[in-house]
Amino acid sequence: MTALGADALPTLDEVLSGSAVVSVQLTTRFRGVEHREAVLLRGPAGWSEFSPFAEYGDAEAATWLAAALDFGWRDSGAAVLRRSIPVNATLPAVAPDRIEAVLARYDGCRTVKIKVAERGQTLADDVERVRETRRLIGAEGRIRLDANGAWNLDEAEHAVRELEQFDLEYVEQPCASVEELAELRRRIHRIDVLVAADESVRKAADPLAVARAGAADVLVIKAAPLGGVDRALAIVEAAGLPAVVSSALDTSVGLAMGAALAARLPALEFDCGLGTGALLADDVAVAPVVPVTGAIGTGRATVDEDALRRLAAPDERAQWWRARLERCYALLAAPPA
Repeated sequence: MTALGADALPTLDEVLSGSAVVSVQLTTRFRGVEHREAVLLRGPAGWSEFSPFAEYGDAEAATWLAAALDFGWRDSGAAVLRRSIPVNATLPAVAPDRIEAVLARYDGCRTVKIKVAERGQTLADDVERVRETRRLIGAEGRIRLDANGAWNLDEAEHAVRELEQFDLEYVEQPCASVEELAELRRRIHRIDVLVAADESVRKAADPLAVARAGAADVLVIKAAPLGGVDRALAIVEAAGLPAVVSSALDTSVGLAMGAALAARLPALEFDCGLGTGALLADDVAVAPVVPVTGAIGTGRATVDEDALRRLAAPDERAQWWRARLERCYALLAAPPA
C-alpha cells in the first residue's frame, strides 16, 4: 500500500510528534463543507498532509495516510520533468451571479472545471452556470464538467447533449460505474466531448479497470487517494491514457504533493486541477499554492508556524483526527493477512 513498506514505516510517535490539526475556512461552500480540516505531518523529507474526507472509512483513509507518510518520509525517485504546472479554475455549484467573483480568485486560468449535478439543483441550473461561465471566459477558454458520478446513464447522455453547445473539453465522472461510463462513451462518440474518470480510478479496488473497459478518454488522478506519487505514476503508465492531476481541496501542503506528481508525469496534455488553494480563505503555508498567471510551481510548501496556531482545529476535532490517524496507522502496520 505504501512505497515505504510496513517494516519501514516511521513509528507512530514519530508521526504524531510533528503533527498539527488545522481547520481552514473556505471562501465558498464546497462538497457540503465550509471548513477544510487536515492533519499536517512534519517528516524528514518535509511537510506532508493527511486529509481524507470525513465520510471515508478507515480502510480507504489508510491509503491517504500511506501517501502522506511516503511524501513526508521519502522523496520519490522519479525525475522532475517540469517546474510549472498549468491549472484550471474550479467552480462550485454557485448561482450565475456569483461566478465572476469566484473566477476572479484564479489568476490567469484558461480552463474552468464546473461542478454540475449538485443535489437539490436541476439540469437547468447547470445550463445557466455553464452558459454564464462561457460568456465570462470567452470562446478561447476551456470548460470541463464534473458530475461526481451523480447522473444515471440516460441523465448523463441527456445532460451532455444539452451542454455540449458550450464547447466542452470533457465531462468528469458523469456516471458512477465503469459499465455506465463505457456505454455513455459509446452513445456520445459522435460528439466531440471526452469522458474522464475520477472516482472510478481513485475509489476502485482495481484502478485500471476503467482503462481496460475502454470507459474513459482521460484519467483524473489524485496522489493521496492512490497511495502516493510513485503508485499514481505506475497507474498512469499501466493505463496508457492521458492524465489530469487533481486535488482533494487540500491545503498548500497537500497541493505540493499533487504538484510533485504532475511534475513527474511523462506527458501533461491538460491543465491540472491543482488550483483549489484559491478556494481557501486562509492557508498554512508561508507562500500559499495558488494560481499565478494560470499555473502553480513545484516544490514543497514551507509551513508558517503562526498559521498553525491561528488555524488550529478545536480540541475535540483535533482528538477526532488523531484517533483516526492512529487507526489508519494500525492498518498500515498490520502484517499481511
